[in-house]
Amino acid sequence: MKAPRRTVGVLLAGLVLGVMGLFALPADPAAAHAALVRTQPVQGTVVPQAPNEIVVTFSEAVQPVKDKIKVIGPDGKQYQQGTPTVSGAALHIPVRTSVPQGTFVVGYRVISADGHPVGAAFTYSVGAPSTNNADATAEGSSRTDAVVSWAVSIADFLGFAGLVLAVGPALVLLALWPRRLDRRGPARLGYAGLGLVGLATLLELYLEAPYTAGTGLFGIGGGDLSAVIDSRFGWAHLARLGLLAIVAVLLRPVLAGRGTAWQKYPLLVAAVAALATWGISGHPGTSTAPALTVVADAAHLGSVAVWIGGLVVLFGFLLRRANPRELTAILPVWSDWATAAVITLVLAGTAQALVEIGSVDALLHTRYGVLVLVKVGLLVAILAAATVSRRLVRRSVPRAPDEADAGPADEDGLPAGGGTAVATVAPASTMVATARALRRTVLIEVIGAVIVIGVAAALVQTTPARTQAAVSNPATNGIYSATLTSQLYQLQFDVEPVQTGPNDIHLYAYTPQGAPLKVLEWKVTAALPAQGIEPIEAVLTPITDSHDVGQITLPAAGQWQFSFTLRTTEIDEATVTTLVKINQ
Repeated sequence: MKAPRRTVGVLLAGLVLGVMGLFALPADPAAAHAALVRTQPVQGTVVPQAPNEIVVTFSEAVQPVKDKIKVIGPDGKQYQQGTPTVSGAALHIPVRTSVPQGTFVVGYRVISADGHPVGAAFTYSVGAPSTNNADATAEGSSRTDAVVSWAVSIADFLGFAGLVLAVGPALVLLALWPRRLDRRGPARLGYAGLGLVGLATLLELYLEAPYTAGTGLFGIGGGDLSAVIDSRFGWAHLARLGLLAIVAVLLRPVLAGRGTAWQKYPLLVAAVAALATWGISGHPGTSTAPALTVVADAAHLGSVAVWIGGLVVLFGFLLRRANPRELTAILPVWSDWATAAVITLVLAGTAQALVEIGSVDALLHTRYGVLVLVKVGLLVAILAAATVSRRLVRRSVPRAPDEADAGPADEDGLPAGGGTAVATVAPASTMVATARALRRTVLIEVIGAVIVIGVAAALVQTTPARTQAAVSNPATNGIYSATLTSQLYQLQFDVEPVQTGPNDIHLYAYTPQGAPLKVLEWKVTAALPAQGIEPIEAVLTPITDSHDVGQITLPAAGQWQFSFTLRTTEIDEATVTTLVKINQ
């Protein structure tokens, strides 16, 4: 029977890894985690004179990648000069003004706030359009090496898997392991998990350099690694390595069954701090509510590690080695722990989803949202199996409701369960049958949980739904940006922060062909007819002949009707209107 069982185990492992591979596909680097909001000059337009700088504005703060920002002219030469700078979410690229007429290709690669690269290209023309054979992607601006992308996803998965394998054995050995049983098996599993987390952390630190720089695995230099280390991503990973070293020292006596209180409490603090580094270095640390999402992420990871890690130890060791008397004491306690972990998992996951997704439309129509739905569906299936397991435990293990505390482990080495007492020991035949049934349901939970870890690894590499949705709805970033057209002009305008109170307005006028247009007079008003608010006129200040800025105070939330009137000659003027949703 051992050979068939091993064959089934190998096939099962292969199936699980194959399914995980489908979910752990690397993210498309073109769909990056910082959305492009606007460019100046506007993409595809024709300007009469060469600008002295190009401004690319994103949905969040970015960091330029060295030697990956290029402006290539129609003659194939590069016209960027100096060092690109960042002001908030705007990338400023200095360019030479002595340039030939024709079309220019701007290729850029930047690092978004959550550590993921953003690479793309756009064109504008000086004087008149022309051919331009430059390929910004060939210059390495937007390309991400496929091997590097896969390696990043694998490293993420190893980190999550190691966390589960470290936490589960440590917790069970600390509070539920019978004294008579050998501790070496689960202890080795715990050390292996800790080693996996350390290995994954080192891999992530190294891989971040070629990942953000757009090179192959070994195409980076010392400067690339230094840039990664001297970033929020790098500091978080270095902190994780330091905390792992502390955990490894404190964990040794705990796994051996000799841990004292002064060792257990610092171990808990170090473990919680290490959990927080995942959120700090990833999406949660760059959300609109980072304090909430980092805490929720730590709670989410911790509850998953407790639940799945405990299941691994339960399935791999306790259900096979523990006798009926020991299982009678252990299973009710584990059932309560699993329930608490699941409740925490659901609450923390809901808090994260509300911030990272933000709307039903983003949930249904983004890759991130679909992966979240897949993850929720898998969790529902796992919870169904967990419910069956809990019922099996309740039916087979009688409890004493009048006993509030069972105290420490008894002389036979049975754990007390932290406040859960067992009235009588269940019959041996009952516990044997329960253990067999539990092996099946717990196996289902473990398989489902491993797939969930694969989905989680894919989510780490996927553009958050709130960012992807911002591409089609700029107002979600606190900026509403649009282009309106009339027979006389094209008007590009921005309104921010699209909330009640003072709002800044930026106006850029172009001819229908895309060249900057001289405007003699600007007028901007906003009205809210639904609430009886008459048009409010904005106070405007000219910056150049084709660029005006202003401010307008909006007293209420709703769909405001903005009207823009531009007079381009003594007799020519035109008005364009649009609706802008203003939030409270």
